Amino acid sequence: MSELKIKQVRSIIKTNFNQKRTIKALGLGRPNYVTVKPDNPQIRGMIVKVRHLVEVEEVK
Repeated sequence: MSELKIKQVRSIIKTNFNQKRTIKALGLGRPNYVTVKPDNPQIRGMIVKVRHLVEVEEVK
């Protein structure tokens, strides 16, 4: 199973409450934080909600 490397590139200041909670649920919180999550539909859905704040890279 592949994994996704998720890096937060923008701050969550001036974003709505749901986006802030999604960033926290992904294990991020500040710009340049990186986390590795499994590639599944739930994580992909969270990434879509905050796609303007993160960069995603697939890890084998």
